[in-house]
Order: sequence, then structure tokens, then C-alpha cells
Amino acid sequence: MVKAFRAVGTFRSGVKNQPFTIDVVADDEDGAMEYIYSNFGSRHGVKRRFVVVSSMSEIDPSESTDPRVISAFRE
Repeated sequence: MVKAFRAVGTFRSGVKNQPFTIDVVADDEDGAMEYIYSNFGSRHGVKRRFVVVSSMSEIDPSESTDPRVISAFRE
């Protein structure tokens, strides 16, 4: 069963740290972390050690506006 997670943190962008909030769909917290690392690595070329997640929480899918979350929990 998949769940929706919200991650809040920062990633290194040049010489500054850029804050982010991202909603993801995953089976568990480890899967959500893997998706976040993969996403920032492919989109921004950021190494995993420069992605810092300060909080990860399971959310109600109806709270999210992310299209991937909406699509995964559509009835």
C-alpha cells in the first residue's frame, strides 16, 4: 500500500543552500528518501550528501497539490 509523504529540507545550489518542500508517493520512508535523492541528483546534479532532509512526515493525500500524489490516490 502506497502512502504520501512530505519532506522539508535544503539542498546545495552553488554556494548557497536552497530550501525545498516536496510531496512524494512511496511505500515507506526509505522509499521516499530514495526518490528525493534520485530527483535532486537527476534534476539538479546534487550529490546525496548535499541533500539534507530536516523532516519527513506521512500526510493525508488530500492535503497535497502535487500532481503525482493526486494521480496516485485518484478514485
